[in-house]
Amino acid sequence: GKAAPGEEVGVLLCDVGDAGSLATMARQTRLVLNCVGPYRFFGEPVVEACVENGASCIDISGEPQFLEGMYLKYNEKAAEKGVYVVGSCGFDSIPADMGVVYTRDKLKGTLTAVESFLSVKSGPEGVGVHDGTWKSAVYGLADEANLKKLRKQIGYAPVPVVGAKLKKRGFLFYSPEFKEYCITFMGSDGSVVKRTQRYLHTELQQTPVQYGAYVTVGGLGSVIKLMFLGMLFLLLVKFNFGRKLLTKYPEFFSAGYFTKKGPTQKQMDGTSFTMTFFGEGYSEGQDPQNGKPDVKICTEVKGPEPGYIATPIAMVQAALSLLEDAASLPKRGGVYSPGAAFSKTKLIDRLNKRGVEFSVISKPEV
Repeated sequence: GKAAPGEEVGVLLCDVGDAGSLATMARQTRLVLNCVGPYRFFGEPVVEACVENGASCIDISGEPQFLEGMYLKYNEKAAEKGVYVVGSCGFDSIPADMGVVYTRDKLKGTLTAVESFLSVKSGPEGVGVHDGTWKSAVYGLADEANLKKLRKQIGYAPVPVVGAKLKKRGFLFYSPEFKEYCITFMGSDGSVVKRTQRYLHTELQQTPVQYGAYVTVGGLGSVIKLMFLGMLFLLLVKFNFGRKLLTKYPEFFSAGYFTKKGPTQKQMDGTSFTMTFFGEGYSEGQDPQNGKPDVKICTEVKGPEPGYIATPIAMVQAALSLLEDAASLPKRGGVYSPGAAFSKTKLIDRLNKRGVEFSVISKPEV
């Protein structure tokens, strides 16, 4: 039956090492929210149990290899069972993925390219992140070659470039808009948005949007510190003993940013994020295959501290969309990115009411 919100739901013990316990859990629900990462080590048994037992499943993974691996292995099976497996429903990558969808919906005409810039603001106590996220990054970067192999195996259809080609920026560059240095965003946003755009193009015949993801890092001092830590990280991550060092002493190698304890309440209260989207495209009646883009739009997604406040908000609202906006989900089950699953649902309205706010900043006509 359907439990009313607030009704007492008992505690079910299950263990990713015990398939029987996962099956028992999946059989008793319509939807599992899986928060146990790094997903490359603990994620698949949960997806498998859910798909086998007819429950949908949402996670907050920011690990492209896991997300795309689950697509390869379980997409067809999930479709057969009529269940939805939607990964990256946390800070990675709902703000970016739904932000691009929102920007497209707000532009009068055809959106063809977007760049997003993430800025995380912290209070006097600074920012803290739990070392689980750090571990995911360590093992993800170490295993980059296998992600390329996986993508070959999936054999993605290439997404056509429509409109003026988005210029690729250098790894580090100065942004006059933010008056700060920026780097390429190393998270899963780029790969998630690309999967969504491929889906919207191949399944719904929508114009695919080109996308670049960046993060502001501050002034020259911050850049030098970051370059030094980054070089050390990239050197150590290639070797087994280096990875052991990195995962044993996250605080030391991240200059206090990642800790085994995670952030304090004070740190969380003082932290927020803004993701700014600069989009360009072609006004109504203009052919995006010809000529230069003639319209621009700027939108933003703002929210509280990303890892522990915005992530659960995003995950829970995605879950509610999956259960309550079912008529607006893709026609068949499968393994989806958030934008592919939720582009027609009320997810953005739900997030807006919960403090992860989407807005149009400007629509300057060019």
